[in-house]
Amino acid sequence: MTSIEDILKMAGNVQAELEKAQAALDRVEVEGLSGGGLVKVVASARGRIVRLSIDPSLLAPESKEMTEDLIVAAFNDARAKADEAAQAMMREVTAGLPLPPGFRL
Repeated sequence: MTSIEDILKMAGNVQAELEKAQAALDRVEVEGLSGGGLVKVVASARGRIVRLSIDPSLLAPESKEMTEDLIVAAFNDARAKADEAAQAMMREVTAGLPLPPGFRL
């Protein structure tokens, strides 16, 4: 049986690993695309927007609404990819931890 000291030590190690993973997530970049690549959003895996690129063909006044929709779609695509990257990193960090079923960090 595991002693309370072992559990506390394990919790401290997990906390340190989670802090490292959180810092690493800000360095992982994902790219969200829409309109076949006409709009690109680069974000960190923590959701910080790094860059936005809009094809010049979308900057005409008559395509304003479409451009806005494409920007929103690209942001949402980047956010989904950032969430996926963050979950993958957290699974890697918590792999092998004796967590109860359904427990999330």
